Amino acid sequence: MMRTMDRASIYESLNEIFADVLDLDDVDLTDNITANDIEEWDSLSHIRLVVSIEREYSFKFSNAEIEALTSVGDLVDHILAKAA
Repeated sequence: MMRTMDRASIYESLNEIFADVLDLDDVDLTDNITANDIEEWDSLSHIRLVVSIEREYSFKFSNAEIEALTSVGDLVDHILAKAA
């Protein structure tokens, strides 16, 4: 399902994806959050997050893009760039 592409709508979608994949009750992501900030966000869940995001937005990240993702803000920037 293709959603509106602005930061607010992407954050709304990512909050749902992170809550589902990481099995969290409440997620409030910001640009500066990294895997170090969320205990459940490990290397395996990172792959599951990427796959879920790729499905949500109907595109694929390259390995280099995945490796470059260091924060949620980076992730949002990449989604916006791919949607442009």
